[in-house]
Amino acid sequence: MPATIACMNYWLVKSEPEAYSWDAFVKEKRAAWTGVRNFQARNNLRAMKRGDLVLFYHSVSDKQVVGIARVNDVAYPDPTAKEGDWSCVDLVPVKPLARPVALDQIKADKALAEMLLLRQSRLSVTPVTEVQFTRVLMLGGTKV
Repeated sequence: MPATIACMNYWLVKSEPEAYSWDAFVKEKRAAWTGVRNFQARNNLRAMKRGDLVLFYHSVSDKQVVGIARVNDVAYPDPTAKEGDWSCVDLVPVKPLARPVALDQIKADKALAEMLLLRQSRLSVTPVTEVQFTRVLMLGGTKV
């Protein structure tokens, strides 16, 4: 296995589709992931490395993983922050899931029981294990 794959990290980011949808992300071809104002989520952004893969989750109304993104640029100061020490990263879309994976599917899957999406549901940026990432892709009928 190549070293770049072995050290890859996996993440999940949430966005309300009414505010910023997967389709808007794909249309723009790149997004600065700004506006995160939770220290734990900020620290997760800061831990992201170029090339890490990211599950794109529609929160609130849809509640489903809809696509895969990639970290294109590592953390830098969030230009939308008026005060405080906040960061953002640049993401690029990789591909949509063939079938979105709903929150109910994730909750029902024993392999995903420990996902932080379920345990810290209000956190907008969370790490995902390689096993969890692969399982969500399998449920979504998608390969990277």
